Amino acid sequence: MSDQSQPSSQPSFPPRLMRTRLYEQVAGQISSWINDNGLGAGDRLPAERELAQRLGVSRATLSQALVALEVIGVVEVRHGDGTVVTAGHRQSTRIVEAIRSHADRLPEIIETRDALETKIAALAAARRTDDDLARIDDALDFMATEVEAGGRGVEGDERFHGAVTAASHSLLLARLMDEIGDLIRETRLESLGQPGRPQDSLAGHRAVAEAIRAGDPEAAAAAMHAHVAMVSDVALLRDQP
Repeated sequence: MSDQSQPSSQPSFPPRLMRTRLYEQVAGQISSWINDNGLGAGDRLPAERELAQRLGVSRATLSQALVALEVIGVVEVRHGDGTVVTAGHRQSTRIVEAIRSHADRLPEIIETRDALETKIAALAAARRTDDDLARIDDALDFMATEVEAGGRGVEGDERFHGAVTAASHSLLLARLMDEIGDLIRETRLESLGQPGRPQDSLAGHRAVAEAIRAGDPEAAAAAMHAHVAMVSDVALLRDQP
């Protein structure tokens, strides 16, 4: 009988270690601190300056960590009221994985948003009424007030895009935008947390509004495409390991 060679058993190795970026580590530390100290929904974190000093990181890194935590529903950053813990913090135990999951779906969200909102802007330019223009102007004024007060303009940004969608007078497109509303909010929080982004976003809104006011669908679509491309440039995608 000929000897039959036995297949050699291959050792099983643990999965590769995940390379974590500094702000992800900081986000994890903050989440652990929240849990270790028994903080609940509505409890406020220390001021950013104090928190950065305690953690030994820059304000920029801390800000990025807080934005990431806000996007995954652990905290809410309120202008003038600091950062507070949300009810969702108990569901987020694997912080880095949650942040990465958000990063993985960002490109698809951006693609979908660009396709929908570019068409919506063109339709708004062709179909807008005086009332629609008034709502768009109100949203611009609201966001300008937020930004001038030092805020990120999150609510004003949401109002503006909602007003443009309403001006398109397309129930189906409005329904589609509503379906991905939570995903768009993730990108909005991430984008408006970038330094200088609220002012740039407001300028983009004004360009879209002017094209809609002029009744120029092609210019409105181009302005919206440029705006979505600009606000989609976020650190979370630039800093992929």
